[in-house]
Amino acid sequence: MPKKKKYYVVWKGKNPGVYKTWEDCKAQITGIKGAQYMSFADQKDAKEAFNSNYEAYKGKNKKEPELSPSDLLKIGEPNYHSIAVDAASRGNPGTMEYQGVDTKTKKRLFKQGPFPEGTNNIGEFLAIVHGLAYLKERNSNRIIYTDSRTAMSWVRRKHCNTKLAPNSANKVLFDLIARAINWLKSNSYNTPIVKWETKAWGEIPADFGRK
Repeated sequence: MPKKKKYYVVWKGKNPGVYKTWEDCKAQITGIKGAQYMSFADQKDAKEAFNSNYEAYKGKNKKEPELSPSDLLKIGEPNYHSIAVDAASRGNPGTMEYQGVDTKTKKRLFKQGPFPEGTNNIGEFLAIVHGLAYLKERNSNRIIYTDSRTAMSWVRRKHCNTKLAPNSANKVLFDLIARAINWLKSNSYNTPIVKWETKAWGEIPADFGRK
């Protein structure tokens, strides 16, 4: 059986980043006192973790077991009275875009980008806020699905906790972030934001298909 692919996040090391082999990861942490690193089975999870922080993942077992039939029964089916949002970036940072779709039909409801310099977490955050505004404008009681816990926490805190620094290349994106934060602080909403159960349901319908 072929060995499963792993991705290695180095938060504290010679050159922090996401690495595709243990050898590359080891080279970044060897000789570094208090090096912070962790392996992930999924590249998207690794990128999301890198844009968060080590403490948020410390002690968590990322090698989650496969769901049992009883687990699947408990989770049930997705609520199709919903929209699903997702983002994709080529590089970290890199060209980023996000979209929202009808969960059942996958019909695109909105899309923004590509932006020349962004991160996946920023895109996930903006996608949720765009979804909230989209549903409120239409007085809709649908829910929002996202596969990003990081973005969900940023929305709850009404703060985009990105490490990306503003510059001339990403000015338009940071203007959009400011607008999103202002919307969250200026509007109330009852829309539930729900974690998409990838292990049970597969990739979120809004996925760009770039794994």
